This record gives sequence, structure tokens and C-alpha cells, in this order.
Amino acid sequence: MNAIAQLKTDITPEGPDYDTVRRVIELITEDYRDQPSLETIAERLGQSPTQLQKTFTRWAGLSPKAFLQAVTLDHAKRLLREEDLPLLETSFEVGLSGPSRLHDLFVTHEAMSPGEWKAKGGGLVIRYGFHISPFGLALIMVTDRGLAGLAFSDSGDEKACLEDMTCRWPNAQYVEDLQATMPYAARIFEPSKWSSDQPLRVVLIGTDFQVRVWESLLKIPMGRAVTYSDIAKDIGQPTAMRAVGAAVGRNPISFVVPCHRALGKKGDLTGYHWGLTRKRAMLGWEAGKA
Repeated sequence: MNAIAQLKTDITPEGPDYDTVRRVIELITEDYRDQPSLETIAERLGQSPTQLQKTFTRWAGLSPKAFLQAVTLDHAKRLLREEDLPLLETSFEVGLSGPSRLHDLFVTHEAMSPGEWKAKGGGLVIRYGFHISPFGLALIMVTDRGLAGLAFSDSGDEKACLEDMTCRWPNAQYVEDLQATMPYAARIFEPSKWSSDQPLRVVLIGTDFQVRVWESLLKIPMGRAVTYSDIAKDIGQPTAMRAVGAAVGRNPISFVVPCHRALGKKGDLTGYHWGLTRKRAMLGWEAGKA
């Protein structure tokens, strides 16, 4: 890892709400097949059902029960087959409104040139910072051209998360700069601040094939999902499902470039670089916003 990329700032979350939400997410996503009741969840966390209901609803816009339903396999299948519409195309033609449509208009992107990619970050200054998010600690990385990286970490795993991301562009210069990353953190996780009038600038740093896959991911509205084969068809390489899956797994801008909306053919969640619990949490959170 570039020696300059060191975590200097204490970003340990404070307050009981964040910890409660994290524990609830872990519990109901790990045990989702057992359909635990609100009372069971509250008992296991040592809280009253009323207190837990208020905390979780404030976070997700959903009750714990509704969130549990949103992370089931049946829900994932519904995302894939909703009205049997051709994915990645008709989703725009049907005139989706609300936050699901706003998210697509919220992002404007550009890709770095092949030469810049081959330099492995050489000449780039990447500013980074950890911020509290609905899905744990978010590592945000920005260049003067826009958001270049978004990763997630549990408390205590920040160093490994930072190393994971900096190793992707080993020749870049890394500067911890919370003032530079804070405006991104304030917008990314707040749907009320998604606006096509002031889109979020994103810069994609990858191979030509990876960039095409990531651009395809950007077409998926919130509240929908696609399969790897859908993406392969969208980029004109219908037999490249395995390569598509690898490119999805290397997506450096999680959540904003929504790789969590890529599912297996039968609706299974398959893998997620930052953990399947977090992927389920994102899909459930979006179910409350879409």
C-alpha cells in the first residue's frame, strides 16, 4: 500500500442507534429464513419492541418486519421479473418516478483513458475519508474529477478496507481529507439531496470491459435488479457472464454504481465484495426509499 495512505482520524461511531441498527441488520439478514418476530429480535438485543421499532423505522423507512420481507429470496425474484419487462431498457421507458428514478439522474460519469488506467493511479491525488453511513463505515475516495471509490467497513476493519482500495491504484498519492469527502457523504446516502440539477460526478477507473459493465450497472433503477446475463447482453457480449461477474465484483464505487442490484439468475444474492449482509441491507433500505 502507498505509504501515504494511513488512517489518522478516529471515525468510531458514537451513540446507541448506529450500534442497534447494525446488530438488527446482522440478526435479521443471517436468520431471515426463520422469519424472526419483532419480539424475538428485541429480546435478543435486550431492548423493548417499541424502542427497536422506532429506531429501525427511522433508519430504513421500514419496520423490522417489512425489512425482513424485503431481503427474502421471493422479493429478489420479484425485482427481477417485475411485470416481465426487458431489463435495462424498459425500466427507463415506463417513466419510473420518485427516488428510484432520481438515483439514475443523480449520477453523471466519465471514464479515465486506457493510458491513465495503465498508470495504476500514477499522477493522481486521491483524497479519502471514513464516514458513518446506513451500511456501516463508508470509505469515500475522490479526485478532482469526482468520486472514484466508495467502500464499506465494520468498525475495527478500517485499515483492511483502506488497503483493499489503495491497492487498486498503487501509484496514486493518497491524502486523508475529511473536508473533501464530507460533501459526498452528505449527498450519497440522503435521497432528498439527489437531484438531476446537481448530479454527483463519478469517475470510473478500470479496464474498458470493466467500465462498460459498470456503466451498465448505472442503468439499474433503485427498486429493480438484473442478472449477470442481462448485463452481458446489455454490453453486447451475451456469453461473457463469468467475466461480467468478475467486473461487478471489482466495482470500486459500491452503492452509487449499484453492483448490489446484480443477482443470480434465480434471484440468489450470489457474492458481494463487502459482505452479503450488507448487500441485503442495501436492498432492504432501498425498498423503503423507492
